[in-house]
Amino acid sequence: MTTTILLYVAILVASSAATWFGSVRLERSAGFLSRHYGLPPLVHGTLVVAVASSLPELTTVVASALIHGDFELGMASIVGSAIFNILVIPGLSALVDGRALSAELRLVYRDAQFYLTSVAVLLLTFSFALIYAPVTGADLTGSLTRRSAMVPLLLYGLYLFLQQQEVQDERGRRNGGGKAPNGAARSGPGSAQRRDGRRFQLVAKAWLMLVVGIGLVIAGVDGLLRVAIGLGDALGTPSFLWGATVVAAATSVPDAIISLRGARRGDGDLSIGNVLGSNVFDLLVAIPAGVLIAGAAVVDYRVAAPLMAFLTLATVVLFTFLRTSLELSRAEGWVLLTLYAAFVVWLALETTGVTMVLGRVGPSG
Repeated sequence: MTTTILLYVAILVASSAATWFGSVRLERSAGFLSRHYGLPPLVHGTLVVAVASSLPELTTVVASALIHGDFELGMASIVGSAIFNILVIPGLSALVDGRALSAELRLVYRDAQFYLTSVAVLLLTFSFALIYAPVTGADLTGSLTRRSAMVPLLLYGLYLFLQQQEVQDERGRRNGGGKAPNGAARSGPGSAQRRDGRRFQLVAKAWLMLVVGIGLVIAGVDGLLRVAIGLGDALGTPSFLWGATVVAAATSVPDAIISLRGARRGDGDLSIGNVLGSNVFDLLVAIPAGVLIAGAAVVDYRVAAPLMAFLTLATVVLFTFLRTSLELSRAEGWVLLTLYAAFVVWLALETTGVTMVLGRVGPSG
């Protein structure tokens, strides 16, 4: 037993390292390409960076459903990752340099409200599965179909449309400023060609690093899922509990790194915007993606509803803190971290059978 646990720990470390390294490559190349194509900072934070850093979560759901046949593990990992993102990352960001983390009013209102809508729509989608496609012989269990998975995906399409409008507005403000590029006018054609050639090489390298990063993330996440399933079997615990903690935290490391970097620079919009954008992508795209690939997925409402309820509580606490003064203080950061510790303790109690909120204990399968 001890040897098996140590082996899984080694795989966990190696898989986490691969996920982290691939995500760093992915985030840096995506950031370069975002600047190259002229996206505004807010869109860069809430869309490009968020999607790039959320690839581990997307891979988690797809691999869980397609390779391991355990959609519940992927779903729990996504919700656990969203809870980690909304509590731990802002909490650490508020503590990173001793200053309060500030955010723009439009970020708090627009992105926060859309994120709250995303949480509600995903829970509504789970409810539709229970009401209209109940699983025979299983209490409070429904089947998510491809048709129902389209509901959150359509909402994400609206999110993309709003971001596209943000890009157009930003470009309109730039054009209105009368700042037309004039560097080429001061240089000869030979110099311009050399710059264009160098720029092309940098862009091609960024796309290559993007592909390499995606490959490393896929390999790392598959290892994390195998660890969650293996630990569940070895310790006699449900794999989804390991997914909601170990896998969720490991796949959230890229988001944490990006947000902490932004916090050190005093860029609260990037730090908070990355968290909100990542969670919107995770809830509206990652979970439906697993359903679309698998064709259908069984959802145990006794597991999904309590996890979503805790996510809602965490979201309300964070947005209340942000709205009071448009900043996150050190004391509020400690509250968020304490709330996440309570979440982990609760799941530990579920694992040991002390509490039965999630409806069952014991190994998955």
